[in-house]
Amino acid sequence: MTTAARALHRELATELWKAAETRRPVPPVSIRHPQLGLADAYAIQSEMRALEVASGAALAGLKIGATSEAIQKMFDIDHPDFGYLTDRMLLPDGVLLDLRRFISPKVEGEIAFRMAEDLSGHEVTAQDVLDATTVVCPVLEVLDSRIEAWKIGLVDTVADNASSAAAVVGSGVPPDTTDLAAARMVLRSGDTEYTGNGSAVMGHPAESVACLVRILAGFGTGISAGDLVLAGSWSGAVDLLPNQEVHASFGVLGSVSLSTHDREEKDGEP
Repeated sequence: MTTAARALHRELATELWKAAETRRPVPPVSIRHPQLGLADAYAIQSEMRALEVASGAALAGLKIGATSEAIQKMFDIDHPDFGYLTDRMLLPDGVLLDLRRFISPKVEGEIAFRMAEDLSGHEVTAQDVLDATTVVCPVLEVLDSRIEAWKIGLVDTVADNASSAAAVVGSGVPPDTTDLAAARMVLRSGDTEYTGNGSAVMGHPAESVACLVRILAGFGTGISAGDLVLAGSWSGAVDLLPNQEVHASFGVLGSVSLSTHDREEKDGEP
């Protein structure tokens, strides 16, 4: 990698990081720099992660995104991607969310795996993931794009930490509690109901995590014991609006919820 490429990666990472801090989105990276590929996007994400850690955040896990057909169609993406989680991004079940933290947030329902063992390598399977998992947790992932109007392609979303902003995490249960592929999710947002099954996530949520491990192997890394790993959405993402309640139920796997402030009322506050 050239010195000029590294400098551009740092410049774009700083721009995206400041966009998140100021909640002022920037034009698509892919349009301004069409020469950038997927490796460049992950290099930008890595620089963003370093900025987060330097500001005091602690790494807490990973997420794999664009695993379901619904999400791929919604954002015109045809390849799974991944991003990082920090302790600042993890929120408790039932949280009252201040929308001033975000630019144009969306929410999706999924489950996360809490890892008991390190996992790495190109041959990791879904069964390996299940064997290395302590609990699975219901999650509402809050997506947000630091790219204007969600005009994202794969390079844009990868550079922007897979468009991840926060994760509301419910209580965990053992991974053998039920067949995760057959499990059903009902997500209610206001008066609207959305449904999905675990099989929407690459056939099985553990296969999604295994796919992530195999992708990470190409970067010489893996998943660490203690990591929380978000396995991908079970249905499409839903706009997160002011004065709203969102609840996702996963049957015996449990449920998770959040509510939001009325942003219009809060905007005038300091």
